[in-house]
Amino acid sequence: MGKCLVCGKKSPLISDALGVCVECIRSRSSEAFKIINERRRVARERFGLPPEPPKGPGIRCGLCANNCIIPENECGYCGLIMNRGGKLFRISGGVEWGVLDWYYDPLPTNCVAEWFCPGCTGRGYPKYALTKGPEYGYYNLAVFYGSCSLDCFYCQNWHYRKYHLMASYKRVHVDELVRAALRRNVSCICFFGGDPSSQIIHALLVSKRVIEEARKRNRLIRICWESNGQFNQELLKHVVKYSLESGGIVKIDVKAWTPEVYKALTGGNVEVVKKSVEYVAKFMKSRPEVPILNISLLVVPGYVDEVEIEGWAKYVSDIDPEIPVSLLAFHPDYLMNDLPPTSRKHMELAVKIFKEYGVTNIGIGNEWLLGDYY
Repeated sequence: MGKCLVCGKKSPLISDALGVCVECIRSRSSEAFKIINERRRVARERFGLPPEPPKGPGIRCGLCANNCIIPENECGYCGLIMNRGGKLFRISGGVEWGVLDWYYDPLPTNCVAEWFCPGCTGRGYPKYALTKGPEYGYYNLAVFYGSCSLDCFYCQNWHYRKYHLMASYKRVHVDELVRAALRRNVSCICFFGGDPSSQIIHALLVSKRVIEEARKRNRLIRICWESNGQFNQELLKHVVKYSLESGGIVKIDVKAWTPEVYKALTGGNVEVVKKSVEYVAKFMKSRPEVPILNISLLVVPGYVDEVEIEGWAKYVSDIDPEIPVSLLAFHPDYLMNDLPPTSRKHMELAVKIFKEYGVTNIGIGNEWLLGDYY
């Protein structure tokens, strides 16, 4: 039973990690963020990370949408870029080195877009898929980047926050990933994390090399992304280019709709996500066989409520109602481990709202987590 420290309300759908209910986040944001910001500062301090994207005086990074201006002897929000002697310094080395883990994931896999992705369904065969159904016997090269441009209180992969402290033995060269992609029956690469946006140059170098080598060998290797959408908008153009031509998908997790709730849950700016969604959506008609864009929304109990869901439903409908939307069931983790998983009624409401706004392609992820929790 959590308690809102602003209005005093008690509910199992209030997380003590935030200490504030969703109504107060939206309507009494000044009071709410005094509490939330302090809790985020304490949580990030444990990992040696700055409480918010630094704004100088110092040197601008610009790799992701945070546009950190890093003071002397301090690091950016991701923890991987430092200002040393008035110059930006990457703790992993040059841009050809990434701080990450990678592994082979057998297809079909638990992809956010599994209900329409070529590797799991055969959609786009024969141009973008190797078989008419699931690509059994083939692999996704899963590239888990150990940094992020956001700070979600419910992060399912929260251990990435330790990676900048282990950069000396977590760093991987572009060449290693290219060899890994070509070594086995790999038919797709998925960059995720953490998030690829904070190490985007490394991911783009890998993408470019893999596509070039795949063409020489007459192989199909799709380039996919699972991201929070906090991209540098100029670099996003290259993200879309490589996915579009290879048959891959850009999967953007939109988190929440109202700026206050988005910032409370993630520490970030929802307007950047909207720009990313709008840009990728422009290419939906360019490749109708396999949609280039997938929007995902984690249905967080108590926080991603009807207001947040309706905001995104209307927005998607206005842009293109055929954009595939994945509604994901929440599992308690990291700081917000005191909330229940998503209830079936909550998920059914989310689906109903998107349908009412005319969105036609809706999938439910992690459906086995749903239950009668609230």
